[in-house]
Amino acid sequence: MDVREFYVSLSPKAALDILQESIVQGSISGAIVDVYERVVGEQQVIVCVLEKYYMRTSNRASLTITIDNLENNTKVHAASSGAGQGVFLRFDWGAGGSFVNNVEKALEEYRI
Repeated sequence: MDVREFYVSLSPKAALDILQESIVQGSISGAIVDVYERVVGEQQVIVCVLEKYYMRTSNRASLTITIDNLENNTKVHAASSGAGQGVFLRFDWGAGGSFVNNVEKALEEYRI
């Protein structure tokens, strides 16, 4: 499991749009599983679950991204899971880290 957390200078919706375009549309095996959004006044929370097939592990990895503007800036929290091989091994040959790195790369120019 790999986790990254950082802030961006975008609204949660704008950050999600960029992530969907770069991670899902830029990938053959990437897919959006679910997007959940809550808006209360000016505050917004978005939870997006993606999955992608990685040949190096012969498995699908899951990526959960939470984006919110509950503080002064928009926070992006991304956690990958499920990329390990077999029942007992959690070793994923770097697939989880690669999946999470895609989030950082897509939003790199907007990082605070």
